[in-house]
Amino acid sequence: MSHPADRHYSKTHQWARCDEDGNITVGITDYAQEQLGDVVYIQNPAAGAQLRQGEPCGVIESVKTASDVHAPVTGEVIALNEALADTPEQLNAEPYAAWLFRVRPAGDGGMAQLLDAETYARHLESAA
Repeated sequence: MSHPADRHYSKTHQWARCDEDGNITVGITDYAQEQLGDVVYIQNPAAGAQLRQGEPCGVIESVKTASDVHAPVTGEVIALNEALADTPEQLNAEPYAAWLFRVRPAGDGGMAQLLDAETYARHLESAA
């Protein structure tokens, strides 16, 4: 399982990528989608919602379970991936291309507290 080096990772298996415009795109990791199984529904936070790093902000439901999405960063939700409403299975097919929402961070949003790809991979190994 590879993890793109252009993003940071939370221990709750979300990824955060700092975009050129300074905003942050958020999604779930390959590990998360694998653990969930076939994704059937996504409840994202509302546009304009103020997120705090580490707090639950949405839910992903699969045929096996429902799981909270924890905000990997602090800031305001500025965009939602509306395509996931009709095709949530995109998260299974391409977890690093299918994003959940975008955030305008407060300061750095807490990116410094997230794990880089190598550290996240070690985190997964130690949890196994």
